[in-house]
Amino acid sequence: MGIRIVNGEVIDPAHGEDRVKRDVHIKDGKIVADAGQDATVIDATGCVVMAGGVDIHTHVAGPKVNFARLMRPEDHRYEHVSREDGYERSGTGGVAATTYTTGYRYCEMGYTTIVEPAVPPLGARHAHEELVDIPQVDKAIFTLLGNSEIIFQYLEKGETSKINEYISWIMDATKSYSVKIVNPGGANMWKYRADIHDIDQKLRDFDTTPRQIILAIADAMATLGLPHPLHLHCNNLGVPDSYKTAIATAEAMEGRPLHLTHLQFSSYGASGKRKFSSEAPRLARMVNDNKNITIDVGQVLFGKTTTITADGPFEYHLHKLTGSKWYNGDVECEDGCGVVPYDYKRKSFVNCIQWAAGLELFLLIDDPWRVYLTTDHPNGAPFITYPHLIRLLMDKDFRREQVEKISAEAAAEIPLKVLDREYTLYEIAIITRSGTARRLGLVNKGHLGVGGDADVAVYRASRNWEEMFAKPAWVIKDGQVVAKEGKVTRQVFGTTMYVHPARGFADIEKDLADFFESYYTVNINNYPVGLEYLPRPELIPCQVKA
Repeated sequence: MGIRIVNGEVIDPAHGEDRVKRDVHIKDGKIVADAGQDATVIDATGCVVMAGGVDIHTHVAGPKVNFARLMRPEDHRYEHVSREDGYERSGTGGVAATTYTTGYRYCEMGYTTIVEPAVPPLGARHAHEELVDIPQVDKAIFTLLGNSEIIFQYLEKGETSKINEYISWIMDATKSYSVKIVNPGGANMWKYRADIHDIDQKLRDFDTTPRQIILAIADAMATLGLPHPLHLHCNNLGVPDSYKTAIATAEAMEGRPLHLTHLQFSSYGASGKRKFSSEAPRLARMVNDNKNITIDVGQVLFGKTTTITADGPFEYHLHKLTGSKWYNGDVECEDGCGVVPYDYKRKSFVNCIQWAAGLELFLLIDDPWRVYLTTDHPNGAPFITYPHLIRLLMDKDFRREQVEKISAEAAAEIPLKVLDREYTLYEIAIITRSGTARRLGLVNKGHLGVGGDADVAVYRASRNWEEMFAKPAWVIKDGQVVAKEGKVTRQVFGTTMYVHPARGFADIEKDLADFFESYYTVNINNYPVGLEYLPRPELIPCQVKA
């Protein structure tokens, strides 16, 4: 039996629809032209109807997330879900929620697709085992390759075809969707208690630079036709003048497609008395001028969280700044990891600059199709704060009230205080679903056109934007109503999306066998992740240009 949503106002930017009064028909898990006479009717009077949300960057699975859970046991005391509350599985919440809770909370905000953007290849099996236990949403992972010593060796020898072949092999071996680079070259330097400070700085153990790493991987991804372009966490993140590195990186791409992730953390300058300032306006101009670049913001919001990243040197720096407990890890020949709990405070000058910088990026980047809503969960804030962030973007009076509450010294310096722009519902739909789906290359998501996946969120229209987006009236996943009035009513499991790029660029079997034998603790035959770890696999085709 199908579903017909009637009397609602459809907001579907992918088809240019802005509060269009029309019915939405659903059958067999898809948007259809006519659901039939026996369809269940949902009366959406007074509601706006959008596609399900698509989160392009959220840390929800894999080894680093489990370390974050272990480091903050006290955080799990304050929120629980249980069968007594109507859920099928129990769990704990907090900033690093358990798997089932993660899926429930996303669903209860109207999200139906999420991407775990930073999984070392050796941790892929672990990540997939966790993704299986995240209900209510479709999922995918990005593989970390910016510190791969195999790629570094091929770069030294100028063996481009072998880089292409290796990335194709590793994507298949990890059942990943795209490639993430974090602080390229930084993990190699961190082995010697050093870091990368410039994209043309040579690595300690290899005759290569971050610029060469970035361009080689970006070119390989284009050759393979991966649906999402290079997803990049810049060098020099989180420090004064980090914006210069971000701009240099963007310029180095020379028109190649690039997604700069959590750009807020790379938007700092060294101006003012404190030698720490927001340079978000400069980065916004850079994005406006370079149509090949998209970003997600990685917004900071005030409160306690846990920072988790493959940028080991940054986490050590944060640990020394705060005195907080710290986890540091090295993933054999692939990458690193760091975890540090953190508290963003309204009266901290630095934290207020960070908060403002993210909002400035949102408000100063002209094209909403190229800037996406994230908090780099949980680094800037937990994903459950998205409704609050949406209110900050849509309500300038509320935003000004919040500026009045922060450090007066910071408030006097931030460009944010003079920005009057307010996002519309149409623009919110772009930055939370239509735009992210398009940049991910998910042609069946982020829209309500015929043939699209029947992932739908119905929100009761209200001028209290935070309340509106916190509790959708109905959420539909794969054609089934799975939540009502902000509460999960049915547990379902989505797919895990992955790609299978073409092979045959070069013969690397002996190279890999020798490398694994010499440097890895696992046998190469035990390394690849089989499809049995993806009980609901969804193969997304690569788009190789002729």
